[in-house]
Amino acid sequence: MTSERRGARATIAALWRGPLQVPATPYPPRTLVTETAYLLLLSLGASAIYSILSIIKSLQSTVSLGHQTSTLNASQAQQSWLDLAYQVVGIGLGVVPALLAIHLIGREIRSGRAYFGLDRTRLPSDLGLGALLAACIGIPGLVLYVVARDLGANTTVVASALGEHWWTVPVLIASAIQNAVLEEVVMVGYLFTRWTQAGGRLWVVVVGSALIRGSYHLYQGFGGFVGNIVMGLILGTVYLRTRRVLPLIITHSILDIVSFVGYSLLHDHIGWLR
Repeated sequence: MTSERRGARATIAALWRGPLQVPATPYPPRTLVTETAYLLLLSLGASAIYSILSIIKSLQSTVSLGHQTSTLNASQAQQSWLDLAYQVVGIGLGVVPALLAIHLIGREIRSGRAYFGLDRTRLPSDLGLGALLAACIGIPGLVLYVVARDLGANTTVVASALGEHWWTVPVLIASAIQNAVLEEVVMVGYLFTRWTQAGGRLWVVVVGSALIRGSYHLYQGFGGFVGNIVMGLILGTVYLRTRRVLPLIITHSILDIVSFVGYSLLHDHIGWLR
């Protein structure tokens, strides 16, 4: 092995703090992989499948991808109270797969929440890191979205179509937090643990998780796909450094809150948001 390759491997090992330490499990690798497949198919894996079908459908359309729209946080009913009920139920049920992931890991250790780093023991540093990561990911991500859309490689993302209600902003904030909890607990904390317990190589775990993350954003177009893969690689690497999911949830929450609430308040005033 050349000195350059040894140096590169040493740098990667230092960045990732060596092998991921995971709890001992009584289950064989095949059972662990099956478990992750089922949990994904109940949540983000199913979203990835539908997203792949969605991009195929979009590419088959006579309307170019750059002139299509993808709507997030859509209204579900004409009556305000019923629409609110739909939104609240959707947010509540949407976080259940993350709770299941914590429960499954928690059967093998004393506290699943503490293992995932979902406690308040390092809250100030978690908040600071989360805010820093949000800035580092969000600004380039916005540029990537605009460029990809203008090149016809991405749809126009309508981040909110809830209309103007007293509950619109609180629901958008809650939806952003739900997305963050679901994705970071399942895609990072849970998958990294289970795939490592099953004997997966660390780089395969990180890249595989990032690819799935990108896949369930394909409905937005190829800009969303690439951007979320990069986001997954960054957040996965941060997790391997910190061994805490909470900073990732904070990062993701900030990104989605700015996107959802910002779009809701500004889309009528900023031309490139339309």
